[in-house]
Amino acid sequence: MLIDGQPTRAIRVDADAVAIIDQTLLPHTFAWHRLRDEPDAAEAIQRMRVRGAPLIGATAAYGLALAARVDAGDAALAAAAERLAATRPTAVNLRWALQRVLARLRPLAPAQRAAAAWDEAAAICDEDVAQNQAIGRHGLELLRAIAARRPGQPVNVLTHCNAGWLATVDWGTALAPVYAAADAGIAVHVWVDETRPRNQGASLTAWELDRHGIAHHVIVDNAGGHLMQRGRVDVCIVGTDRVAANGDVANKIGTYLKALAAHDNGVPFYVAAPGPSIDFRLASGADIPIEERAADEVTHIVGLADDGVSTRVRLTPAASHAANPAFDVTPARLVTGFITERGVCAGGEAGLGGLYPERMR
Repeated sequence: MLIDGQPTRAIRVDADAVAIIDQTLLPHTFAWHRLRDEPDAAEAIQRMRVRGAPLIGATAAYGLALAARVDAGDAALAAAAERLAATRPTAVNLRWALQRVLARLRPLAPAQRAAAAWDEAAAICDEDVAQNQAIGRHGLELLRAIAARRPGQPVNVLTHCNAGWLATVDWGTALAPVYAAADAGIAVHVWVDETRPRNQGASLTAWELDRHGIAHHVIVDNAGGHLMQRGRVDVCIVGTDRVAANGDVANKIGTYLKALAAHDNGVPFYVAAPGPSIDFRLASGADIPIEERAADEVTHIVGLADDGVSTRVRLTPAASHAANPAFDVTPARLVTGFITERGVCAGGEAGLGGLYPERMR
């Protein structure tokens, strides 16, 4: 996508390091953060300087490549992979990318492994871009069909969290069809859930859409159902951190409630999912590990004060405890369909199996 008119990916190789956009500083500051070694990569994933399942996987792949420059022995690489895998347990792309890099390196002599690891990480990034472009093309047809039924009116899309290009290497998953539609001249408007507690919608999705010139409104998380009742949402499109074989979907906390509201109001609910985010090893969403994050993400918030200074403030009474499950699971029965790089399919195991027959258990 474009930053100040320049094509930009969310991760890139920068001389002897890897550079990422530090998403903890957005939307008020755009800055690159350099990863010089495997601990830097692990910290960036855990701290959510990078987030979004595809981008986490790409960052982990480069983290293992950085580790291979120090020690490319079997034991050292296995230990580095486990440290990286432990940073975020829910997104399947993380472990998938690490296993893919390890599989490339194991047959090689240690002296050959560092260069091969860099090549494999780069390949993962390039494939992610191609997959997301394909998701955009397939999702565009859904939005084009809605536009044809509503001549002269914008297509109103509701999304949750951030599943745009900042969550991937480029293009995004849930937002890829939105970008494709806008580029095709289709009038599109996005309802952006703020997505508490980390506010990825308000800070990241809104920033992306603003940079691309796409009409949008940021809404509080509890407003989606009201808008659906009033006929102001044509379609919901969300991303995913992991899809189980039966079509259950793990995504940012609050997704399940949006799916329930969509089901109750007859609003189509689509999940944009590249192949690496689908985990055919797991029978259902009950098997997906749900990350519990720190309580202070709920009790505190960071924002820009009127004097232009970034400030962290407490929201809750000092004595109040907080729970912070980072994801929930939306049952397959609430998912209208999946938008993948291979096409659009119905929700559920049969739909996924039709697109990925070679991966079914």
